[in-house]
Amino acid sequence: MKLITFLLAGLIVAQTAIWQTDFEKAKVQAATEHKLILLNFSGSDWCLPCMRLHKEIFGSSNFENFASDNLVLVNADFPRLKKNKLAKPLEQQNEALADRYNKEGKFPFTVLLTAEGKIIKQWDGFPDGSAESFVDEIKQYTYAGR
Repeated sequence: MKLITFLLAGLIVAQTAIWQTDFEKAKVQAATEHKLILLNFSGSDWCLPCMRLHKEIFGSSNFENFASDNLVLVNADFPRLKKNKLAKPLEQQNEALADRYNKEGKFPFTVLLTAEGKIIKQWDGFPDGSAESFVDEIKQYTYAGR
């Protein structure tokens, strides 16, 4: 019984989507693995809709299972609390990403990109519908949807 529990736990961990912070590494990974990039602009310690998005949509098993096979996830975080301050290089990278993809400074703001960084689709705010409908919307742009 312990072995089965251990194996099931391993499968659950294996399906957990990993959010990266290095956009350039994410682009290389996306190109190598033939995946799209999902870039999310978040205020992790102040933006309630951002927190809700990460919990209800990005934290759902449906999204995590799909993302682990089809997407490279990047979180561009903009925390406000001093204790959550980002390292200067990461802060500069996130500012540069915002200058390119989120000029109006909206939160949450999510962008689906090619491995080269070309915009495919954008979501302003919390997406309408469930995690399943969000995944279905992304699927139409991925190999999984073809």
